[in-house]
Amino acid sequence: MKKIFLIAVAVFSAFVANAQTPCSFKYGATEEDSLTCAEQITLFRTFYNQKQYAEAYTPWQYVVNSCPCAWSGTFAYATTMLRALIKAEKDSVHREALIDTLIWSQTAYHTYHPKNCTEGKGLGMKAYYSIQYRSNDINVENQAYEDFVTAAEMEKENTQPAVWDMYFQLAVRRTQRTKDTSAVVDAYERAMEYIDDAIINNQAKFEQCLPQFDTLKAKFDRNEIGKMMFDKEIEKLVKDTSNCQKAISGYRKMNKKLEEGFAPYANGEVLLALYEKKFEANKDNIPALKKMLAILSKDSLCQASATYSEILQILYRAEPSGKVALYLGIKEMGNKDYTQSIQYFNEAIRLFTTNEEKSQPYYFIALIESMRGSYSAARGHAMDALRCNPKFGRAYILIGDMYKNSYNQFTSGGNGVIPGAVYWVAADKYNQAQAIDPSLANECARKRAALPKVSGKTLVENNLQPGQSYHVGGWINENTTVK
Repeated sequence: MKKIFLIAVAVFSAFVANAQTPCSFKYGATEEDSLTCAEQITLFRTFYNQKQYAEAYTPWQYVVNSCPCAWSGTFAYATTMLRALIKAEKDSVHREALIDTLIWSQTAYHTYHPKNCTEGKGLGMKAYYSIQYRSNDINVENQAYEDFVTAAEMEKENTQPAVWDMYFQLAVRRTQRTKDTSAVVDAYERAMEYIDDAIINNQAKFEQCLPQFDTLKAKFDRNEIGKMMFDKEIEKLVKDTSNCQKAISGYRKMNKKLEEGFAPYANGEVLLALYEKKFEANKDNIPALKKMLAILSKDSLCQASATYSEILQILYRAEPSGKVALYLGIKEMGNKDYTQSIQYFNEAIRLFTTNEEKSQPYYFIALIESMRGSYSAARGHAMDALRCNPKFGRAYILIGDMYKNSYNQFTSGGNGVIPGAVYWVAADKYNQAQAIDPSLANECARKRAALPKVSGKTLVENNLQPGQSYHVGGWINENTTVK
């Protein structure tokens, strides 16, 4: 490792000198330089693919010093190599030199390959590794915090989950140190807005990809494209949809982690005191109001405040969106103005861009119709919610509750159905809810356990056996099994 260190010191000095200037020659000033560059890239890739990182480091140094614009993989692969070298290095001085190189490489990636790495991404990862390796230096921490703020505003919804995680951790440290909650609140509201946008954008891309599978299959069946082209396009679609799903999963996990981390600071009274002052100074600042809404909408005390109502109305007039219409619908639902509430929910359905988003207002309309006793209409809207989001288990729970509450419609053998058969179809819906959303398992189990049993006498009188198929008519009109 000593050889690596000696080269690192010399080359890193050259890095600093050249980092801010574009490459005069992509592959080298002369043909000979270009050939040498190509050879060194090949050497680096060979050693890198074999995970021989100590050997890969020397040709890598040549490339970043002599022809950094030649190949984007020089920087894309550098992080894995440098982290492995840092982990293996025992000498503290040598290790610090390698850490310097790793941190520098994050922003250098953008400098030399701006099409492959944005400035915000490079800055965010520079801050990330600065904290990962030098978390005990308060000056490093303060600089990293500022870099995270800048990077997040540059990248917005494209900010990586790892950056949100480290940024929020620093905000918590700052709040604990200064006893001022503004840092953690600011980080949380920024993250909630942009992470939400990231999930929506990736969901939209995912939904746009799905119909293309059928389109390609139809073209192939009509012999409009050959097998090779069909396989190539299908492979690309599979990769795109998989990437979208991975991104959605990653952002949702981060969302949950940040919510848990923010919980100790999510006191409604404290938040209101902070945001009432902030609101007065930002009534015309739409981006700021959106971030405030992301926080206030998560607390019931905040939702009942005049500040929350004013923010909603300002945003609704300035930039009507599905989210704002949804929140207005929920607010009016709480005020028991169901007619106005449904109007807002229908507007939210129209304004939302993804099916998954539309499932929420459909569900709330179903909830209102169920409270009105319009069970058939409510079930229709609940099924709309499930059509938009097949994992929306609560829609099945709502349908199950309506089936259970329909008992009185069938108490005297009405519609040719024995009393209590509605409990069987209700149990079916609770089972379906649990199957598509395991997080609802406990709630579904409690609801199933609370369903009254049909007496054995009733089963005998109607010549029924457990497990036998049975049709529940009336408005329910579903098949079930005797339980």
